[in-house]
Amino acid sequence: MMKEIRQIGTTLLILGLAIPFSSCGPRTRQGGSGPKSIVVSAAVSLENAFVKIAKLYTARTGSKVDFSFGASGNLEKQIEAGAPVDVFASAGEKEMDQLQSQALIEPGTRADFAGNVLVLVVPADSKLQLDSFRQLDGPQVKRLALGDPKTVPAGFYAQQAIEHLDLWPGLQSRLIFAEDVRQVLDYVMRGEVSAGIVYATDVEIAGGKVRQAAEAPEGTYGPVRYPIAVVKGCAHPEAADQFIKIVLSPEGQDILKDYGFLAVKGQ
Repeated sequence: MMKEIRQIGTTLLILGLAIPFSSCGPRTRQGGSGPKSIVVSAAVSLENAFVKIAKLYTARTGSKVDFSFGASGNLEKQIEAGAPVDVFASAGEKEMDQLQSQALIEPGTRADFAGNVLVLVVPADSKLQLDSFRQLDGPQVKRLALGDPKTVPAGFYAQQAIEHLDLWPGLQSRLIFAEDVRQVLDYVMRGEVSAGIVYATDVEIAGGKVRQAAEAPEGTYGPVRYPIAVVKGCAHPEAADQFIKIVLSPEGQDILKDYGFLAVKGQ
């Protein structure tokens, strides 16, 4: 089952990257009352909160938001390939740093807007007595799911935490890499792995089918910061900037807080 899921996910990613994106720069900029819609590429862990923020944005501006949710690393690659994106919101700083190093985000628009923590989750009906990340190398953990560290920020931070605890070498044969945190949750919910590592905000997404067993020790990873920025040369820079302002506004921050995200300094 896990092999089939990985094959399907990989096929979808290849198809997505194969779409002949036109560069964002040449698109016609719209003025006046604003565009009918903007395109926001965002980490899948933001989906529920951003959909609600989008309703606030539409109520205030009259413009809609077309979302592309996925693993931050994959979204980054799409933007590098010329995907017509107005706003990028990542679940980690590495992906935004990469775009910034290539001058692919508008100067002065980048801002950190939320924080998160790593947690260990198990199936809701699991009998495992796990209450610490340090127990991951025990024989009771047959398989451990985490996002691919190369493309999934939660997986990148999970690797940091596991390495800091000197558990990475011993866990190699038991690691199952997923394409994003939603797939990690799927593996855990189906009981295909003993446990998984996700962000704390992802637990609620599972609808009670997983439970949090432990929180990663502070200082073993991160800190986890979510950055957001306007994509360089996009078609709707003013509208994109307005979306970011709403994310950073007290109302936007309250929505993020409602979904379990942590405030960052200055917000």
